[in-house]
Amino acid sequence: MQAVTLSGHGGPDVLTATTIATPRPAPGEVLIRIFASGVNGPDISQRQGNYAPPADASPLPGLEVAGTIAALGENVDQFALGDSVVALCNGGGYAEYVAVPKGQVLPKPENWDWAQAATIPETFFTLQQTLIGRAKLARGSHVLVHGGAGGIGATAIQMCARIGAIPIATVSSDQKAEYAKAMGAAHVINYRTEDFVARTLEITGNMGADIIIDIVGGDYANRNLKAAARGGHILQLAVRQGARAEINLGLVLMKALTISGSTLRPLNALEKAELAHELYRTIWPAIADGTILPPRIRTFALADARKAHEAMEAPDHFGKIVLLTDAGRAAHTQAYD
Repeated sequence: MQAVTLSGHGGPDVLTATTIATPRPAPGEVLIRIFASGVNGPDISQRQGNYAPPADASPLPGLEVAGTIAALGENVDQFALGDSVVALCNGGGYAEYVAVPKGQVLPKPENWDWAQAATIPETFFTLQQTLIGRAKLARGSHVLVHGGAGGIGATAIQMCARIGAIPIATVSSDQKAEYAKAMGAAHVINYRTEDFVARTLEITGNMGADIIIDIVGGDYANRNLKAAARGGHILQLAVRQGARAEINLGLVLMKALTISGSTLRPLNALEKAELAHELYRTIWPAIADGTILPPRIRTFALADARKAHEAMEAPDHFGKIVLLTDAGRAAHTQAYD
């Protein structure tokens, strides 16, 4: 099969299109013929050498796919050959086939095409674990979403708006601001021209944000403490501007704040299956009825993974980037830029 491997750690040039053996599903796994693969921040970090896969995971990048069931391992009875599915992978998504534990596989929403469906798993599993499970997102909560035009950010905005929370998005341009508003942001802050701490306090009547979703890290850590409400929850989902920061622990104490980090890869199969079950119960109906919309998408051929990573790291990137296999390109009727 065709796949993209890493020749080392570094820039996009270490991504290499090659031919490798097609995997076989172990007991409890399904083999998926991939039509589309989502490109995510952890893929960039893995390529750079900052996010090593677990010892028992595939060394290939790619954590989310959409495709059809091509083979069934032993003890798999909830799927049939040819079923259209999406899946959270343990790596290996930059390929034409991938073997995935059955509990991490869900039916593909009929109203989303292959590229759209491939953007679901990594983002929604993450937010189910953190925004819903840990921070207990509730109606009326003010939620500060950094990177509001990104994959995680735009989805978080929609999840907030759906239940009556108040999403406040930070973005870096007017174009991204319009996109965040279209996704349901109640307020948008351009962090290049406005102080997000001051604006958040202004928007919330000086109370602060009940939940903060941060993918930035670095000097945002201390600023988030200032922007948070008493009893607030800061969800650290990435550290794109640095993993180290000096923070005022006095604010953590005085405001009774909770700071929690998250990454999906260390979770075991049972934990991921539980997240999948909750997603199917709570989010799939909202996708089916159009309450939750697909993100803005840009597609590349699987063999052009280098170009996809370059595009994702460009300052003007927003939305999601998806790789299409030859099968995925043949199946697609909608054109993306």
